Amino acid sequence: MKKTEKKPELLAPAGNLACALTAFDCGADAVYAGLSKFNARERTENFSMEEMSKLIAYARLHSRKVYVTLNTLIKESELPELVQYLAQLARLQPDAVIVQDLGVLRIIREYFPSLQIHASTQMGFHNSPGIELASELGVSRVIMERQVTLDELRTMAEKSSLELEVFVHGALCCSLSGQCLFSSWMGGWSGNRGKCKQPCRRRFFSRSGNGFFFSTKDLYTLEMIPQLKEIGVASLKIEGRLRKPDYVMNVVTAYRMILDAEGEPDQELIKKAKNILTSTYGRKWSSGFYTPESASSLIQHDSLGTAGMLCGNVSEVGQYGFKMEVMRRVHIGDRIRIQPQSGDEGPALTVTKMMIDNHPVKYAGRGDVCFICCDKEIHDQGMVYKIGQSSDEMLPRIAALPQARTRLDFNIKVAAAGFEITVGNGLNRKWTKDIQLAPPAKHALTAGQLIEEFAASRSEVFCPGKISAEVDGDFFAPSSVLKEIRREFWQWVEENITPDETFGDIAAAMERFRRDYLAMYKASVQHETESVLVRPDGCTPAKRSGHVACSVFDAGKKTDEAVLPCFCAEDRLKGLTSRIAEAYRIGIRRFRVSSLYGLKMLKDYPDIKLIASFSLPVCNSMAVKELERFGVSRVQAWIELERGEIEHLVAKSVLPVEIYRYGRPVLLATRAAIPADGHIHDIKHNSFSVRQDPKAALTYVYPKAVMSIPRVPGTVDFYDLSNAYWNEEETATFNFDLGLM
Repeated sequence: MKKTEKKPELLAPAGNLACALTAFDCGADAVYAGLSKFNARERTENFSMEEMSKLIAYARLHSRKVYVTLNTLIKESELPELVQYLAQLARLQPDAVIVQDLGVLRIIREYFPSLQIHASTQMGFHNSPGIELASELGVSRVIMERQVTLDELRTMAEKSSLELEVFVHGALCCSLSGQCLFSSWMGGWSGNRGKCKQPCRRRFFSRSGNGFFFSTKDLYTLEMIPQLKEIGVASLKIEGRLRKPDYVMNVVTAYRMILDAEGEPDQELIKKAKNILTSTYGRKWSSGFYTPESASSLIQHDSLGTAGMLCGNVSEVGQYGFKMEVMRRVHIGDRIRIQPQSGDEGPALTVTKMMIDNHPVKYAGRGDVCFICCDKEIHDQGMVYKIGQSSDEMLPRIAALPQARTRLDFNIKVAAAGFEITVGNGLNRKWTKDIQLAPPAKHALTAGQLIEEFAASRSEVFCPGKISAEVDGDFFAPSSVLKEIRREFWQWVEENITPDETFGDIAAAMERFRRDYLAMYKASVQHETESVLVRPDGCTPAKRSGHVACSVFDAGKKTDEAVLPCFCAEDRLKGLTSRIAEAYRIGIRRFRVSSLYGLKMLKDYPDIKLIASFSLPVCNSMAVKELERFGVSRVQAWIELERGEIEHLVAKSVLPVEIYRYGRPVLLATRAAIPADGHIHDIKHNSFSVRQDPKAALTYVYPKAVMSIPRVPGTVDFYDLSNAYWNEEETATFNFDLGLM
């Protein structure tokens, strides 16, 4: 990445219009927001298409940006609805769409190319080969995996031509991005689908004691902003789409102060910004994974990892609310969360009515016992945390917001005969203006002048989209003449073109997708052989005749398939490159790719067979098509999918589909120091094991039960004996019979 003097963008979360407007008012350059479906924060309010239109219109008017999150995994049966969403977004033209699923990425690139693509952190890009692959995918920006260090980020930025975006503040996930199955294993509520139940915040029990073994502190990086600027990061991202406007206001204000400081911000300014942040009611702060020291202390297992300020305890639960023993002042309009002792996520609510001794009050102070009215299920003896306070909902301002105007693309040609403007958007209509232009006395008319002039429009229906211009000859045109021609052109547009006509190319794209999708065929698997992943200690596939697979670091002459690791830090790439070369030298020609970076590392090896395997998610046939483009010859259906969705995928996949039929999958992988090892369980008797892998510098969480599902016709079997034995007694079918939320 070429270093420039350009200041990084400050990117804020927007769970609704009030949050978005607050972010812009406080200095955010851009916001990211989700629609009602297909985004990683489906639990928040999110935007209707009409609200998104208003937000985009407002942002354009004020030279700000809006990125729309479509950052979840998409099932095969959801593709038609997804295409409808993308068609509507193509009309609105946000500044980018944030994507996790390879199938979504392919659909955008092939059918809606006017949409810019940002690779979500959920895609798991964490090293240089991954970023190179992202460029080949058609991505313009990569949102980095949150578990990369500052030194790794610096190295990647020096090598990358893509924009890099990093998180600078807010809640952290314990797991590597896009790889957590923890919530999904406990009932189908997938974090990869925006429905995480946050089991990592629970209390767990082990032989050596109990604690919150996976509950991380919040990210805070005020002092690191100068380093991130120096590295050349394009965007600094604040986490928090579940949060309210008061949080957005405080965090954006604080980071804007530091970002705008010249050079190193002085301690007085840091202190001032910190004081603003203290009213955001978050968890304890840390530097996240940016330094090894911070990663080693990121989890404080003896502390309940709840966001907010403790302000009281539930003393009694009633039919219409609960009694609270007040420790800190609580006011009407405050946002509170009632947290169970287990660490499970408790209900959140806004205090709208409270009483002391049956008399309505506006606030309660320390020592009071107040009754808070609510209709939610409250846990007895729960702890009450203040997580926000009343803020301006901006209802009149929001009601007055106009929707986005229709963007019109056009090309301007100026020649001796005058002006000819061709409207794009699939219309190819021409408007001409015969005018005699004089030769220039000093400066000739340029394409840049034309683009700048025609970028203005007073139309309430249309606004300029992509404008191109060319001048055939040397001419002079006074500013007043250009303005008059521009006004005439836009008047012609309003009189002769309707907004619906301009979306003909989008309608054509939808029809083309429909035809292409119907033409996709199921691949034959009759000659495909099962595979068995084994442990380094040589556990054999018993009497089975399948291919023997193991880690590329343990591959030997008896290995048929070498598996690349799901995570390879930047400083370990050299070692991995050597191991791949050695595996190829001894005759291994089948490689399993468990993360996208692996496609780049293997691209120059001839005559090899590539298999996309867990933990690389493949949920739909369009993702399969995208992997086929990179030489993949077999895909493993995403492990979270239920029976029906696997069958839908198999029916449309252009490559053979493999099924993870047996084994203990990794539910969570992390670089954080986990203060537990061996067997653990939660209060609901869900059992797991924690294992630390010094070679990979990762800690893994596995379920106690072995996943075991029946065969799916038309697929290839995959058995994982890396952490399981044949015929174990305690088994589970994961989401296969349950269904993935």
